[in-house]
Amino acid sequence: MPHSLPLSDQLARCRIVSGSMLKVIAVLSMLVDHVALFLLKDIPECGTVLFAIGSRVFTPYVLCRLFGRLAFPIFAFLVVEGFLHTRNRMRYGLNLLIFALLSEIPWNLVNGGTLLYPTQNVLFTLLLGYLGLCAIEAYKKRWLPQAAIIVGLFAVSMYLHANFGAKGYILILSIYCLRHIKPVQAVVGMLILPFKLMVGLSFVVINMYNGKRGFIQGNFAKYLFYIIFPLHLLIIWLIQVL
Repeated sequence: MPHSLPLSDQLARCRIVSGSMLKVIAVLSMLVDHVALFLLKDIPECGTVLFAIGSRVFTPYVLCRLFGRLAFPIFAFLVVEGFLHTRNRMRYGLNLLIFALLSEIPWNLVNGGTLLYPTQNVLFTLLLGYLGLCAIEAYKKRWLPQAAIIVGLFAVSMYLHANFGAKGYILILSIYCLRHIKPVQAVVGMLILPFKLMVGLSFVVINMYNGKRGFIQGNFAKYLFYIIFPLHLLIIWLIQVL
């Protein structure tokens, strides 16, 4: 009778998702979510009930939004991976800041049709989380300045009203601190964010990560994924206007 593989080997066989594939999944999820939120919610056909589970009804719009809930936990994980593996942490942080600023006008336009809108885009949340990771690393032997910076960034995340805000900031720090305890990482993620089932599913995908970069190589491909965020918001706004 053949011996079954050890659990560690069975888990290793499931790690088939590269960093590039994680990026693709997160971007597709985000695109579907934003198209549904900004373009489909007022289309009657998208409100057609497809099926129901208990008292919860599922329409094309609801299914798109549920799929969209996969995006943020994966992006948060990718920020942690970027922090751990980048060769230039200053440049990584500057890239997040530059594209957060570039995305702000498209974000304002698509949400309110105005250049000024009371919330900020999600890249600011990712940036604040990244800065929190830098503080943890830079002051790991000096807990007082470390705690002061982390709390200060938390306060900024609440003041900015960026997408996912303080909860997103806490999630990024939690993913980093619990990176060696995967089951706990997933449970904490489900406790932090409100959409429990989809957050759990996103961590299933995250835990299939094999640690490899994948097919996205070179600066062009890397910056293309940064550009997608402001570009897709701008395209959605143009469709709204037309």
